[in-house]
Formats: sequence, structure tokens, C-alpha cells
Amino acid sequence: MIEIIEAIAEQDFLMTETLADTIWREHYIPLVGKPQIDYMLEKFQSAKAMQQQVAEGMTYFNLFYNQNPVGYIAIKPETECLFLSKIYVLKDCRGKGIAKIAMQFVEEQAKTYGLKCIRLTVNINNHIAITAYEKLGFINSGPIVADIGNGFIMDDYEMRKVVD
Repeated sequence: MIEIIEAIAEQDFLMTETLADTIWREHYIPLVGKPQIDYMLEKFQSAKAMQQQVAEGMTYFNLFYNQNPVGYIAIKPETECLFLSKIYVLKDCRGKGIAKIAMQFVEEQAKTYGLKCIRLTVNINNHIAITAYEKLGFINSGPIVADIGNGFIMDDYEMRKVVD
């Protein structure tokens, strides 16, 4: 059984921080290198950073499979689209339909906010994720390069999906 529970308390964000550390290190070090992952985890995925993002309008949700924490998502409503900032599932838990259910949840959130699309960014070398997003109906709208500080950049594609 899959549950999606909003992160509200300090312990929720600490759980998300632990998930982020595991998921990011297993998946992103080959794509962008350990120094950038270390920096990004501290700057964007620490409990403190997530709580600051929530104060700025982001909402985090932890994903549970059979009552075990297995991933998380973060969304933020914008003028036209719902920004899907994060969707991550532990490697050992992929292929169980968790991300698919999470994406259905994100679509419902977009509708709740009255938004007509979902927008996300994905590393240009993350071919598995790009293919998965395309299968879910996302269209690549082009590259985005962002300076994230400390000499690092995020080299991403923006992808969008119209919500029916």
C-alpha cells in the first residue's frame, strides 16, 4: 500500500533529509559528481533548507510503501503551472508503481490549485527520468542552465505536461 503524507513536523523533514541523502548519492554522483551532490544536499535537501522552502510556498510530501518511507515529492504552485520540484524514490523501491501514484497525486494537486500544467526540471543526462516523464505525457520545452552557487551549475531540461 502506498501512502502520501505531507511533511509538517521537524521529524518529517529529518526523514526526508535521510531519504534525499541516500537517493541522491546512489543516483546523481555519476551524473554530476560527489562535490556537487554534497553541496546540493546541504543547500537544498537538508531539513533546514526544506523548512525554508516550505516557508516560501513549497509543500513536501513523504512517500510510504507498506508503511516504510521510500521517497518524497515537493510541489509549488506558480502562476500557470504547478512546479514539481522533486520526485524521488529509493532505488530498491522503483518499479512498484510508487512514482506513478505520486504523479497522479501531483496532477490532482494541480487541479486543486486550478492550474493547467505541471512543470519540472530534469538533468540533461538523466535519460531514464526523461524517458519516464515522456511516457507520462511531459514534453521537453528546452534547456535551462542555472548557477546554483559555489561554482556549480544545474544543466537541465524543463519539461511540461498539460493537465486534463
